[in-house]
Amino acid sequence: MRSRMESNCVEEEEFEFSRNYFLAKELGTSSKKSARKLSDINIVDEQELRETYANLEPKHEKEINDLMNSYKKSYSEWVFILRCGFGLLMYGFGSKKALIEDFASTALTDYSVVVINGYLQQINLKQVIITLAELLWDQLKMHGKTTLGNFTKNQQPFNTKSMDDLIAFLDGPHFEGKECSVCLVVHNIDGPGLRDSDTQQYLARIAACSHICVVASIDHVNAPLLWDKKMVHTQFNWYWHHVPTFAPYKIEGMFFPLVLAHSGSAQTVKTASIVLLSLTPNAQSVFKVVAEHQLAHPDEEGMPLNNLYTVCRERFLVSSQITLNAHLTEFKDHELVKTKRNSDGQDCLYIPLTSEALEKLVQEISH
Repeated sequence: MRSRMESNCVEEEEFEFSRNYFLAKELGTSSKKSARKLSDINIVDEQELRETYANLEPKHEKEINDLMNSYKKSYSEWVFILRCGFGLLMYGFGSKKALIEDFASTALTDYSVVVINGYLQQINLKQVIITLAELLWDQLKMHGKTTLGNFTKNQQPFNTKSMDDLIAFLDGPHFEGKECSVCLVVHNIDGPGLRDSDTQQYLARIAACSHICVVASIDHVNAPLLWDKKMVHTQFNWYWHHVPTFAPYKIEGMFFPLVLAHSGSAQTVKTASIVLLSLTPNAQSVFKVVAEHQLAHPDEEGMPLNNLYTVCRERFLVSSQITLNAHLTEFKDHELVKTKRNSDGQDCLYIPLTSEALEKLVQEISH
Protein backbone atom coordinates (compact mmCIF):
# COMPACT_ATOMS: atom_id res chain seq x y z
CA MET A 1 0.00 0.00 0.00
CA ARG A 2 2.81 2.35 0.95
CA SER A 3 4.75 1.65 -2.26
CA ARG A 4 1.61 2.35 -4.30
CA MET A 5 1.21 5.75 -2.63
CA GLU A 6 4.86 6.59 -3.28
CA SER A 7 4.39 5.62 -6.91
CA ASN A 8 1.37 7.92 -7.23
CA CYS A 9 3.33 10.80 -5.69
CA VAL A 10 6.12 10.34 -8.21
CA GLU A 11 3.66 10.30 -11.10
CA GLU A 12 1.98 13.49 -9.82
CA GLU A 13 5.36 15.24 -9.54
CA GLU A 14 6.26 14.24 -13.08
CA PHE A 15 2.88 15.39 -14.36
CA GLU A 16 3.25 18.74 -12.57
CA PHE A 17 6.73 19.19 -14.04
CA SER A 18 5.46 18.43 -17.55
CA ARG A 19 2.47 20.74 -17.11
CA ASN A 20 4.66 23.62 -15.93
CA TYR A 21 7.05 23.08 -18.83
CA PHE A 22 4.32 23.38 -21.46
CA LEU A 23 2.72 26.34 -19.67
CA ALA A 24 6.06 28.13 -19.73
CA LYS A 25 6.44 27.41 -23.46
CA GLU A 26 2.92 28.72 -24.10
CA LEU A 27 3.61 31.94 -22.21
CA GLY A 28 6.89 32.33 -24.05
CA THR A 29 5.31 32.06 -27.50
CA SER A 30 2.53 34.50 -26.65
CA SER A 31 4.96 37.29 -25.79
CA LYS A 32 5.94 39.93 -28.33
CA LYS A 33 8.58 38.76 -30.82
CA SER A 34 11.75 40.72 -31.51
CA ALA A 35 11.76 42.82 -34.65
CA ARG A 36 15.50 42.38 -35.11
CA LYS A 37 16.73 40.58 -38.23
CA LEU A 38 19.98 38.80 -39.09
CA SER A 39 20.49 41.30 -41.90
CA ASP A 40 20.62 44.11 -39.32
CA ILE A 41 23.95 42.83 -38.00
CA ASN A 42 26.81 45.10 -39.00
CA ILE A 43 29.13 42.63 -40.71
CA VAL A 44 32.69 43.72 -41.42
CA ASP A 45 33.82 44.28 -45.01
CA GLU A 46 35.56 41.24 -46.53
CA GLN A 47 38.57 43.24 -47.71
CA GLU A 48 39.08 44.67 -44.21
CA LEU A 49 38.72 41.25 -42.61
CA ARG A 50 41.22 39.65 -44.99
CA GLU A 51 43.73 42.48 -44.45
CA THR A 52 43.41 42.06 -40.69
CA TYR A 53 43.96 38.33 -41.05
CA ALA A 54 46.99 38.89 -43.29
CA ASN A 55 48.54 41.19 -40.66
CA LEU A 56 48.28 38.65 -37.87
CA GLU A 57 51.70 37.72 -36.57
CA PRO A 58 52.46 34.05 -37.25
CA LYS A 59 53.30 31.93 -34.24
CA HIS A 60 55.83 29.13 -33.79
CA GLU A 61 57.58 29.94 -37.09
CA LYS A 62 60.86 28.37 -35.99
CA GLU A 63 59.19 25.12 -34.93
CA ILE A 64 57.18 24.96 -38.16
CA ASN A 65 60.31 25.56 -40.27
CA ASP A 66 62.22 22.90 -38.34
CA LEU A 67 59.36 20.46 -38.91
CA MET A 68 59.23 21.25 -42.65
CA ASN A 69 63.00 20.80 -42.93
CA SER A 70 62.81 17.45 -41.15
CA TYR A 71 60.58 16.12 -43.91
CA LYS A 72 63.28 16.81 -46.52
CA LYS A 73 65.14 13.76 -45.21
CA SER A 74 62.26 11.66 -46.57
CA TYR A 75 62.38 13.06 -50.12
CA SER A 76 64.53 10.21 -51.48
CA GLU A 77 62.19 7.67 -49.86
CA TRP A 78 59.16 9.35 -51.43
CA VAL A 79 60.77 9.26 -54.90
CA PHE A 80 61.50 5.55 -54.40
CA ILE A 81 57.86 4.95 -53.43
CA LEU A 82 56.68 6.70 -56.63
CA ARG A 83 59.06 4.63 -58.77
CA CYS A 84 57.67 1.48 -57.18
CA GLY A 85 54.26 2.34 -58.63
CA PHE A 86 52.56 3.83 -55.58
CA GLY A 87 50.78 7.17 -55.34
CA LEU A 88 51.81 9.47 -52.48
CA LEU A 89 48.93 10.75 -50.35
CA MET A 90 49.89 13.38 -47.76
CA TYR A 91 47.62 13.99 -44.79
CA GLY A 92 47.86 15.79 -41.46
CA PHE A 93 46.99 19.16 -39.92
CA GLY A 94 48.30 22.23 -41.73
CA SER A 95 48.80 23.35 -45.32
CA LYS A 96 50.92 20.89 -47.28
CA LYS A 97 51.13 23.05 -50.42
CA ALA A 98 54.63 24.47 -49.75
CA LEU A 99 55.97 21.07 -48.68
CA ILE A 100 54.74 19.24 -51.79
CA GLU A 101 55.89 22.00 -54.14
CA ASP A 102 59.35 21.98 -52.57
CA PHE A 103 59.48 18.19 -52.95
CA ALA A 104 58.41 18.44 -56.61
CA SER A 105 60.91 21.19 -57.48
CA THR A 106 63.91 19.58 -55.76
CA ALA A 107 63.38 15.81 -55.93
CA LEU A 108 61.26 15.30 -59.06
CA THR A 109 63.59 17.01 -61.52
CA ASP A 110 63.55 13.91 -63.77
CA TYR A 111 59.78 14.26 -64.22
CA SER A 112 57.58 16.75 -66.01
CA VAL A 113 55.25 18.07 -63.31
CA VAL A 114 51.64 19.24 -63.71
CA VAL A 115 49.89 20.88 -60.74
CA ILE A 116 46.17 20.89 -59.94
CA ASN A 117 44.95 23.27 -57.24
CA GLY A 118 41.98 21.32 -55.93
CA TYR A 119 41.01 24.06 -53.47
CA LEU A 120 39.62 26.11 -56.38
CA GLN A 121 35.88 26.07 -56.90
CA GLN A 122 36.15 24.86 -60.51
CA ILE A 123 38.76 22.73 -62.30
CA ASN A 124 39.01 22.11 -66.05
CA LEU A 125 40.01 18.46 -65.83
CA LYS A 126 40.10 17.89 -69.58
CA GLN A 127 42.63 20.70 -70.00
CA VAL A 128 44.76 19.02 -67.32
CA ILE A 129 44.67 15.71 -69.22
CA ILE A 130 45.52 17.50 -72.50
CA THR A 131 48.55 19.08 -70.79
CA LEU A 132 49.66 15.67 -69.51
CA ALA A 133 49.35 14.21 -73.01
CA GLU A 134 51.29 17.09 -74.61
CA LEU A 135 54.11 16.78 -72.07
CA LEU A 136 54.33 13.03 -72.64
CA TRP A 137 54.33 13.60 -76.41
CA ASP A 138 57.25 16.02 -76.06
CA GLN A 139 59.17 13.41 -74.05
CA LEU A 140 58.49 10.79 -76.70
CA LYS A 141 59.83 13.08 -79.43
CA MET A 142 62.89 13.86 -77.29
CA HIS A 143 63.64 10.14 -76.97
CA GLY A 144 62.93 9.49 -80.63
CA LYS A 145 59.77 7.48 -79.89
CA THR A 146 57.57 9.15 -82.48
CA THR A 147 56.08 6.06 -84.07
CA LEU A 148 52.67 6.03 -82.42
CA GLY A 149 50.50 4.56 -85.16
CA ASN A 150 47.38 6.56 -85.87
CA PHE A 151 47.66 8.60 -82.69
CA THR A 152 49.85 11.44 -83.90
CA LYS A 153 49.49 15.01 -82.79
CA ASN A 154 49.79 16.38 -86.31
CA GLN A 155 46.86 14.30 -87.54
CA GLN A 156 44.58 14.69 -84.51
CA PRO A 157 45.33 17.46 -81.99
CA PHE A 158 44.90 16.45 -78.37
CA ASN A 159 42.24 19.08 -77.74
CA THR A 160 39.94 17.30 -80.22
CA LYS A 161 40.29 13.91 -78.53
CA SER A 162 37.85 12.50 -75.99
CA MET A 163 38.78 11.95 -72.36
CA ASP A 164 38.88 8.19 -72.92
CA ASP A 165 41.24 8.52 -75.91
CA LEU A 166 43.55 10.84 -73.99
CA ILE A 167 43.75 8.45 -71.04
CA ALA A 168 44.40 5.56 -73.44
CA PHE A 169 47.32 7.55 -74.90
CA LEU A 170 48.75 8.19 -71.40
CA ASP A 171 48.58 4.46 -70.69
CA GLY A 172 49.77 3.32 -74.11
CA PRO A 173 52.73 0.95 -74.61
CA HIS A 174 54.82 3.52 -76.45
CA PHE A 175 58.11 2.14 -75.18
CA GLU A 176 59.54 -0.34 -72.77
CA GLY A 177 60.46 0.76 -69.26
CA LYS A 178 59.67 4.14 -67.73
CA GLU A 179 62.17 6.46 -69.37
CA CYS A 180 59.32 8.93 -69.97
CA SER A 181 56.85 9.86 -67.26
CA VAL A 182 54.86 12.78 -65.91
CA CYS A 183 54.05 13.53 -62.27
CA LEU A 184 50.62 14.92 -61.41
CA VAL A 185 50.59 16.99 -58.19
CA VAL A 186 47.11 17.54 -56.73
CA HIS A 187 46.77 19.97 -53.85
CA ASN A 188 43.60 19.05 -51.95
CA ILE A 189 42.36 16.17 -54.06
CA ASP A 190 39.32 16.33 -51.77
CA GLY A 191 38.70 20.00 -52.64
CA PRO A 192 35.39 21.47 -53.90
CA GLY A 193 36.47 21.46 -57.55
CA LEU A 194 37.33 17.74 -57.53
CA ARG A 195 34.91 16.27 -55.04
CA ASP A 196 32.28 14.83 -57.40
CA SER A 197 32.25 11.14 -58.25
CA ASP A 198 32.96 11.48 -62.00
CA THR A 199 36.04 13.64 -61.44
CA GLN A 200 37.44 11.22 -58.86
CA GLN A 201 36.89 8.32 -61.27
CA TYR A 202 38.85 10.15 -63.99
CA LEU A 203 41.65 11.00 -61.55
CA ALA A 204 41.84 7.34 -60.50
CA ARG A 205 42.10 6.25 -64.15
CA ILE A 206 44.85 8.83 -64.76
CA ALA A 207 46.75 7.58 -61.69
CA ALA A 208 46.55 4.03 -63.04
CA CYS A 209 48.27 5.01 -66.32
CA SER A 210 51.69 3.49 -66.79
CA HIS A 211 53.45 6.80 -67.48
CA ILE A 212 51.78 8.88 -64.73
CA CYS A 213 52.59 9.12 -61.04
CA VAL A 214 50.51 11.08 -58.52
CA VAL A 215 51.35 13.11 -55.42
CA ALA A 216 48.28 14.46 -53.61
CA SER A 217 47.14 15.92 -50.31
CA ILE A 218 43.89 15.72 -48.35
CA ASP A 219 42.50 17.79 -45.47
CA HIS A 220 38.85 16.77 -45.09
CA VAL A 221 38.19 14.15 -42.43
CA ASN A 222 35.80 12.29 -44.76
CA ALA A 223 38.10 12.37 -47.82
CA PRO A 224 38.55 8.54 -47.92
CA LEU A 225 34.81 8.20 -48.55
CA LEU A 226 35.41 9.57 -52.06
CA TRP A 227 37.01 6.28 -53.17
CA ASP A 228 36.00 2.64 -53.33
CA LYS A 229 38.31 -0.31 -52.70
CA LYS A 230 39.37 -0.61 -56.34
CA MET A 231 40.30 3.08 -56.57
CA VAL A 232 42.33 3.03 -53.35
CA HIS A 233 44.26 -0.24 -53.79
CA THR A 234 44.43 -0.69 -57.57
CA GLN A 235 44.18 2.64 -59.37
CA PHE A 236 45.52 5.30 -56.97
CA ASN A 237 47.45 2.62 -55.06
CA TRP A 238 47.94 5.09 -52.21
CA TYR A 239 50.91 5.11 -49.88
CA TRP A 240 49.58 7.16 -46.96
CA HIS A 241 52.10 9.51 -45.37
CA HIS A 242 51.37 11.52 -42.20
CA VAL A 243 53.01 14.94 -42.61
CA PRO A 244 51.42 17.50 -40.25
CA THR A 245 52.96 20.91 -40.99
CA PHE A 246 50.83 23.20 -38.75
CA ALA A 247 51.29 25.84 -41.49
CA PRO A 248 48.35 28.23 -42.08
CA TYR A 249 46.04 27.63 -45.04
CA LYS A 250 46.68 31.09 -46.46
CA ILE A 251 46.41 30.32 -50.18
CA GLU A 252 43.76 27.63 -49.84
CA GLY A 253 41.60 29.85 -47.62
CA MET A 254 41.57 32.73 -50.09
CA PHE A 255 38.99 30.95 -52.24
CA PHE A 256 36.44 30.23 -49.54
CA PRO A 257 33.87 32.85 -48.49
CA LEU A 258 34.42 34.28 -45.03
CA VAL A 259 31.47 33.68 -42.68
CA LEU A 260 31.87 37.01 -40.89
CA ALA A 261 32.30 39.13 -44.01
CA HIS A 262 30.23 40.57 -46.81
CA SER A 263 30.76 38.35 -49.82
CA GLY A 264 31.61 39.79 -53.21
CA SER A 265 32.01 38.20 -56.63
CA ALA A 266 34.62 40.68 -57.91
CA GLN A 267 38.25 39.73 -57.70
CA THR A 268 39.97 42.14 -55.32
CA VAL A 269 43.46 43.46 -55.87
CA LYS A 270 44.62 41.96 -52.58
CA THR A 271 43.34 38.50 -53.46
CA ALA A 272 44.84 38.65 -56.95
CA SER A 273 48.24 39.78 -55.65
CA ILE A 274 48.39 36.96 -53.11
CA VAL A 275 47.59 34.42 -55.82
CA LEU A 276 50.12 35.87 -58.27
CA LEU A 277 52.89 35.99 -55.66
CA SER A 278 52.35 32.29 -55.07
CA LEU A 279 53.06 31.56 -58.76
CA THR A 280 56.46 31.27 -60.48
CA PRO A 281 58.30 34.44 -61.59
CA ASN A 282 57.75 33.49 -65.25
CA ALA A 283 53.99 33.16 -64.67
CA GLN A 284 53.96 36.59 -63.02
CA SER A 285 55.84 38.06 -65.99
CA VAL A 286 53.34 36.56 -68.46
CA PHE A 287 50.50 38.12 -66.45
CA LYS A 288 52.31 41.48 -66.54
CA VAL A 289 52.48 41.30 -70.35
CA VAL A 290 48.68 41.01 -70.51
CA ALA A 291 48.26 43.74 -67.90
CA GLU A 292 50.60 46.16 -69.69
CA HIS A 293 48.79 45.62 -73.00
CA GLN A 294 45.41 46.21 -71.36
CA LEU A 295 46.63 49.43 -69.68
CA ALA A 296 48.21 50.68 -72.92
CA HIS A 297 45.13 49.83 -75.04
CA PRO A 298 42.11 50.37 -72.77
CA ASP A 299 39.72 50.65 -75.73
CA GLU A 300 40.60 47.26 -77.19
CA GLU A 301 38.70 44.07 -76.35
CA GLY A 302 41.79 42.33 -74.99
CA MET A 303 45.19 40.98 -76.02
CA PRO A 304 45.08 38.45 -78.88
CA LEU A 305 46.47 35.07 -77.89
CA ASN A 306 48.90 34.99 -80.81
CA ASN A 307 50.32 38.40 -79.86
CA LEU A 308 50.83 37.25 -76.28
CA TYR A 309 52.76 34.18 -77.41
CA THR A 310 54.97 36.29 -79.71
CA VAL A 311 55.82 38.80 -76.95
CA CYS A 312 56.49 36.05 -74.40
CA ARG A 313 58.82 34.24 -76.82
CA GLU A 314 60.71 37.49 -77.52
CA ARG A 315 61.17 38.07 -73.78
CA PHE A 316 62.18 34.42 -73.20
CA LEU A 317 59.28 33.89 -70.78
CA VAL A 318 58.03 30.71 -72.48
CA SER A 319 59.71 28.15 -74.70
CA SER A 320 56.59 26.72 -76.34
CA GLN A 321 52.84 27.11 -76.70
CA ILE A 322 52.41 24.29 -74.17
CA THR A 323 54.18 26.31 -71.47
CA LEU A 324 52.07 29.38 -72.22
CA ASN A 325 48.87 27.30 -72.13
CA ALA A 326 49.86 25.94 -68.71
CA HIS A 327 50.24 29.49 -67.37
CA LEU A 328 46.94 30.60 -68.92
CA THR A 329 45.10 27.59 -67.48
CA GLU A 330 46.36 28.54 -64.03
CA PHE A 331 45.28 32.16 -64.55
CA LYS A 332 41.81 31.06 -65.66
CA ASP A 333 41.43 28.62 -62.78
CA HIS A 334 42.19 31.47 -60.38
CA GLU A 335 39.91 33.80 -62.40
CA LEU A 336 42.78 36.22 -62.97
CA VAL A 337 42.12 36.44 -66.71
CA LYS A 338 39.15 35.76 -68.96
CA THR A 339 38.80 35.13 -72.68
CA LYS A 340 36.47 36.53 -75.29
CA ARG A 341 36.38 36.69 -79.08
CA ASN A 342 36.91 40.07 -80.73
CA SER A 343 35.27 41.41 -83.88
CA ASP A 344 37.98 39.77 -86.04
CA GLY A 345 37.24 36.35 -84.59
CA GLN A 346 40.44 36.19 -82.53
CA ASP A 347 40.53 34.81 -79.00
CA CYS A 348 41.59 37.63 -76.68
CA LEU A 349 42.63 37.71 -73.04
CA TYR A 350 41.57 40.40 -70.60
CA ILE A 351 41.87 40.97 -66.86
CA PRO A 352 38.51 41.67 -65.12
CA LEU A 353 39.77 44.72 -63.19
CA THR A 354 39.50 48.46 -63.64
CA SER A 355 42.55 50.31 -64.93
CA GLU A 356 43.18 51.84 -61.51
CA ALA A 357 42.98 48.47 -59.76
CA LEU A 358 45.14 46.84 -62.44
CA GLU A 359 47.88 49.49 -62.04
CA LYS A 360 47.88 48.89 -58.28
CA LEU A 361 48.08 45.14 -58.82
CA VAL A 362 51.08 45.44 -61.20
CA GLN A 363 52.85 47.64 -58.65
CA GLU A 364 52.26 45.12 -55.84
CA ILE A 365 53.64 42.14 -57.74
CA SER A 366 56.61 44.17 -59.07
CA HIS A 367 58.01 44.96 -55.61
